[in-house]
Amino acid sequence: MRTSPLAIIVLACLAVWVLFVPIKRYVTSFNAEPRAVTARGDLASDELNTIDIFRANSPAVVYVTSIAVRRGLFSLNAVEIPQGTGSGFVWDDQGRIVTNYHVISDANRVKVTMADNSTWKAVLIGAAPDKDIAVLQIDAPSHRLRPIAIGSSKDLLVGQKVFAIGNPFGLDQTITSGIISALNREIKAVTGRMIQGVIQTDAAINPGNSGGPLLDSAGRLIGVNTAIYSPSGAFAGIGFAVAVDIVNTIVPQIIKHGRIIRPGIGATLADERVAQRLGLEGVLILNLEKGGPAEKAGMLPTTQYRGEIILGDIITAVAGAQVRSFEDLLTELERYRVGAEVNFTILRNGEELNLTLRLAAIE
Repeated sequence: MRTSPLAIIVLACLAVWVLFVPIKRYVTSFNAEPRAVTARGDLASDELNTIDIFRANSPAVVYVTSIAVRRGLFSLNAVEIPQGTGSGFVWDDQGRIVTNYHVISDANRVKVTMADNSTWKAVLIGAAPDKDIAVLQIDAPSHRLRPIAIGSSKDLLVGQKVFAIGNPFGLDQTITSGIISALNREIKAVTGRMIQGVIQTDAAINPGNSGGPLLDSAGRLIGVNTAIYSPSGAFAGIGFAVAVDIVNTIVPQIIKHGRIIRPGIGATLADERVAQRLGLEGVLILNLEKGGPAEKAGMLPTTQYRGEIILGDIITAVAGAQVRSFEDLLTELERYRVGAEVNFTILRNGEELNLTLRLAAIE
C-alpha cells in the first residue's frame, strides 16, 4: 500500500511536535526561583546547653597519637609508624595531659595535637595501668592550655544527661550526647585487674574516643571514656568511663611520684589457685615483711615444721567486707590511704580473730 504525500507530511509534523514541544516545556522549568527561607526562631534550651558545653570544653580536648619506631627491612634506618590514636584532655596549666594507659602503652613516642591544631611532643610522666589512666607532659605555654573543669562522680544518678568529646576514628573535636545508663559497673583493665565504680553510658563512644572526657550537663568532667561493649568494635549503645573521683585521686599521685602509692599490709600472699586447691575461702598469708603492718599486728605466716606445712593466717574480711580472693583484698585496700588503721578478720586454726593494721606504702 502506497502512502500519500499528504500523509507523509502530517506524520513528519507530528514527529517534530513530539520531539521539540516537551524539550521546550522542560527548558522553561529552569526559570524557577529559590523558595523563601522559613524563619527558624530561637534554639531550644537543651541545644544551647550542648553548644555551650562544646565551646567551653573542646579547647581542653586533645588528639593523642602513639608512634612506634621500626627498623627498615633492608636498612638500619628507623621508621616512625603511627600505630594508634586516642583522645585526652588538659589537666592543668603546667601542660599535663590525661589519657588512657592503653592508648599509649605500646608507643615509642607520643604526640599531642591540641584544638588549635598545634602539635607537641609528649613525655610519659607515669601511669596507673590497673585503672587505665596515664599522664603525659607537653611543653605548651600556659596561655595555650585550657584545663578542664573537674566534677564529682559520687553523687551521679542514672538518667543524667552526659556528653562525650573526643576523636572517634580520627575525626577530631566530635561531641556526642546520651545519658548515664548505669553506675558502679566493673570492666577489666589491660593488666587483668577489675576497675571498680565505672560509669556506663549510651553516649556514642567509638575507637579514638578512648581517653577523652565524659561531661555532665554543667560541663564538668565526671569520667574518662575508656571502653565500649561491642562485638564489632564500633558503638553499640554501651560505653564505659572511669569515674572522676578515682581519676582525681590517682592523677595527683602520678604527677608527684610517677605511679600510684598503694596501701599494703607488708605480706606475701598465696596464689588464688593454691587457696582453691586447699579449699580455703580467703587470702592465705605466706610470708611477712619484717617490721611491716602485718607482722606488727601479730599475723602469722605459713611455716614448715618437720616436713609438715603449717598454714598461716587467712584473711576473710577487711573492715567487715568479705574477702574471698586476692582481687577482693586489693579492691578493699584501695578504699584506704596509707597510714589508715583498718580492722582485719582472720581465720587461725579454725578460730576467727580481729586484728587492727596501720596500712603502709608498698612498691
